[in-house]
Amino acid sequence: MDEKEYPSKKEGLLSQEETNSAIKIIDYNPAHAKAFYDLNYAWISEAYEVEPEDEKVLDDPENYYLKDGGAILIALYQNEVAGTCALKQGEPGTLEMSKMTVSKEMRGKKIGDLLGNAIIEKARDLGAQKIILYSNKKGSAAGINLYRKLGFVEVPLTGHNFKRADIKMELAL
Repeated sequence: MDEKEYPSKKEGLLSQEETNSAIKIIDYNPAHAKAFYDLNYAWISEAYEVEPEDEKVLDDPENYYLKDGGAILIALYQNEVAGTCALKQGEPGTLEMSKMTVSKEMRGKKIGDLLGNAIIEKARDLGAQKIILYSNKKGSAAGINLYRKLGFVEVPLTGHNFKRADIKMELAL
């Protein structure tokens, strides 16, 4: 997969200079596998039980996300992996967003905002008409606020694979 850098400037976030020099959003490559595993395992195990489905996804993200035409984006802060977000093919025209995280040390730098906007752009590039996601209202309150800011709305909770999921959201593209 060719590495593409996603625009990381959005009004009200970091200065253009700081954004360009410090944060880059790029497509995943196999060299990111360990960081993808470590970052996602850390946030899941901190607040929840790591479920068998988590292990399946984290052990083989290329097969789980990329094989069927999904995507994984990686946020780099000063060329170190600081965050991840993935898209999995679902029903025709629908992508499921998951495994969005930013390392604890990098929170507060608007990396989640940049990742969220980049993953929406990526979904459009992949031809999606809708993005869905599953989350947890209590354990992921900051994430829920970010999703709302990105335009996601709550819909009835159906079709999820995780015990921790208590909210489903979607974004029409």
